[in-house]
Parts: sequence; structure tokens; C-alpha cells
Amino acid sequence: MSKQEELLAGGQVRPLLLASGSPRRREILGRLGLRFRIVPADLDEEGFASAFRGSFPELVEALAVAKARAVGANEPTFDGLILAADTTVILDGEMLSKPTDSADARRMLRLLRGRGHQVATGVALYDGRDEVLTSGRLCTSVWMRAYSDAELEAYVATGDPLDKAGAYAVQHEIFHPVERVEGCYLTVMGLPLCLVARLLRARGVSLPPLLAASAGASEGCSWSPHCRPPLPPGAINSL
Repeated sequence: MSKQEELLAGGQVRPLLLASGSPRRREILGRLGLRFRIVPADLDEEGFASAFRGSFPELVEALAVAKARAVGANEPTFDGLILAADTTVILDGEMLSKPTDSADARRMLRLLRGRGHQVATGVALYDGRDEVLTSGRLCTSVWMRAYSDAELEAYVATGDPLDKAGAYAVQHEIFHPVERVEGCYLTVMGLPLCLVARLLRARGVSLPPLLAASAGASEGCSWSPHCRPPLPPGAINSL
């Protein structure tokens, strides 16, 4: 068993929970070669967001923290690490979270078409052994291409936009909604590995060399040149 197959901290194996049902986050984390269990957080996100009084980037970090705490409360004997995240799209002072239906997805995609916006992702890491919680957030600038109405309608018809903030997947192989990304690409996908790496390293977890370099970066995201598609199976595992 390699060091990348388990989380190692202080020479001891630490189990990992991913507090998210997102297939994108599961894929990103899985490509590191780490073993983890998925335990989605039971949290009223809409109620939490309506009561929150901070900025949208502060909100996604607070939601990630709340998710990690919620899973920790439901797993009182768990002494490993719980990783949680939350993502939103911000356009003209409006938060575009997951669309309520196809009509809402269509509305969001029309608003975003041919324009720039921000994507904010918050990440939280809860250590069940020491009951220590650390968190952070990243924002990335994204510019959408001027896709046609026909392309928009075809994409909405797939149902893919319905479980995604802003109603789009940056990595979608057919729709290709994004023209340019300035910053961390994986922030847009929903789990910035550079930030995850910093939080893991702070808990004494051994990291693969490239991920360790990202954790030590004082500015920006040194992982970005390596996280853009295509990402064939094993691409990250071998780094």
C-alpha cells in the first residue's frame, strides 16, 4: 500500500470522509489515490444561506464549515478527517446556486452567456481526533463563450445543469461553456486541490510532491497548470 492510498499523519493512517455527494468532488479526490468514505452532510443549505449576513465567498466557506461540523456530529466516534466543500457562482452581485428547474437553468445560462463572473469555493477540514476545524476559500474568474440558443437548449435538455452552481459544468465535453478561466480551475469544478493540500498539511498529513508544492505556495494556485482537462485516469496519482 503506497502513501497515496491512505492519509498518513505522524506516521499513522488517518481515515478520511468526504462530506459531499458531488460526483465532481468524488472524482477529483479519487484521482489523488486516496481512500475515503462518502457521507453527505444533512444540512438545510437554503435556510443557512438566507440567515447568513456575510459576503458570498464568506458564505461558501461558512457552509463548508457547517457541513463538516454536521457530519462530525453524526459520526461522534470518528477520529479521522472530514473534508467538506461548497461552491457558488457570483454574477452582478447575485448568487447563482443550483437551479430549481430547467427554466431556472435556462435563465442562468442566458445571464452568463458571453460574460465574466466569479466562482467561489469554500473548503473545511475537521479533525475528529483533536476536534480541530480549519477552513479557507478561493475565488476564480471565469468568462463564458457566446454559445447559441440551440446549444443552450441542447445542454439544458441533458439535465446536466440541474445539480450544478450556475447551471453549468466547466468540464462538459460537448457544451464547452467556458472560454477562459483565470485562477484555479478546480475551484470552478468544486474542490481546489491547492487549498485542500494546505489544510491537510496543516494537520500533518503526508502529501504527494506536487500537491505538497501547492500547499506551500504563498500566492495563487501552483496546481492550476496541472488540473485542466483532459485528466486521464491515474494522471494525478502518478504525480
